[in-house]
Amino acid sequence: MNLKEFTNNPYLLLTPGPLTTTDTVKLAMMKDWCTWDDDYNNIVQGVREKLVSHATKEVDKYSAVLMQGSGTFSVESVIGTVLPKDGKLLVIANGVYGHRIAKISKTLGIDTVVLESGETEELDLNKLTIQLENNPDITHVAIVHCETTTGMLNPIDKVSEIVKRYNRIFIVDAMSSFGGVEMDIDSLQIDYLISSANKCIEGVPGFGFAIVKKDEFEKCKTNARSVSLDLYDQWKTMEEQNGKWRFTSPTHVVRAFAQALKELDEEGGIQKRAARYKNNQKVLSEGMRRLNFEPILPEDLQSPIITSFYYPKSENFDFSTFYYKLKEKGFVIYPGKVSNLDTFRIGNIGNVHQGDIESLLTAMEKSCYWLKLV
Repeated sequence: MNLKEFTNNPYLLLTPGPLTTTDTVKLAMMKDWCTWDDDYNNIVQGVREKLVSHATKEVDKYSAVLMQGSGTFSVESVIGTVLPKDGKLLVIANGVYGHRIAKISKTLGIDTVVLESGETEELDLNKLTIQLENNPDITHVAIVHCETTTGMLNPIDKVSEIVKRYNRIFIVDAMSSFGGVEMDIDSLQIDYLISSANKCIEGVPGFGFAIVKKDEFEKCKTNARSVSLDLYDQWKTMEEQNGKWRFTSPTHVVRAFAQALKELDEEGGIQKRAARYKNNQKVLSEGMRRLNFEPILPEDLQSPIITSFYYPKSENFDFSTFYYKLKEKGFVIYPGKVSNLDTFRIGNIGNVHQGDIESLLTAMEKSCYWLKLV
């Protein structure tokens, strides 16, 4: 068996992560590392520094801490570590992942308020203002930046302005947006930003991370509700022991992530990558409309990360049949998650370029089997 058989997938992943990675990212995992050795821990430190530099120009105010597991592990580590025992969390929820934050918070025994917002509607910021005005005991506010249930990009700049007007701590789940949408977390007054290795940085699954405002995080020493998900203890260990993880770290995944960060720089940084994703999404949406597939969101609410489309208006359409016809042609898409609408989703992130989207559209046209049944 030759190397290409290991690194080449028979299909392109058009999902919000895991996603299609470059051969060089995959090849970076072909070497074994010792978790105690400086060669590996220096890579960890470089990753942490690079993450902060991609998040803000004010690098001295922030630090990055890595956490084993999926992105949800990192979300839970933040919620369970930064909320004090008498804290109260308001979660702005307009999709599955906002509601997951609320479930985590409630399961941990944290006093939690959920500000419901429709999955396909613009956030009502007046409701947020009223909640913070009338509930001075709310200490923290959390929101998902890109809600991949629909593909909506929430206006974290406007939310932040309200949150900070009332002097609350601001937590942003940027799982599917960090690295693919330009932002400066200091300008946005974000205290905690959460993301994952296998999203817009274009690494592979195995760990997530939080970028924390140091002066706020220093207050969280005694808050943790878990040993393995104690983000503060993880951070202190990494700070004091040159990138050492408390428990066995995903060494191969970290090395792949370091390679992915290098390739992000080679592409031209987040600005260039964001432009590629935006173009992918534009070409996709325009092409899908020509094929009579309608996006569920208006353009002003749509992220460049993933797009949800209505099922075609045909009794003969079956998503599973459509999915496998596309897979046979080399493309894997995502089922829908919107509560009360029949939808499917197509992601634009990962090692995906305009030519790939154009090839997908050709495959889509050839896979519209229900039109032939009329």
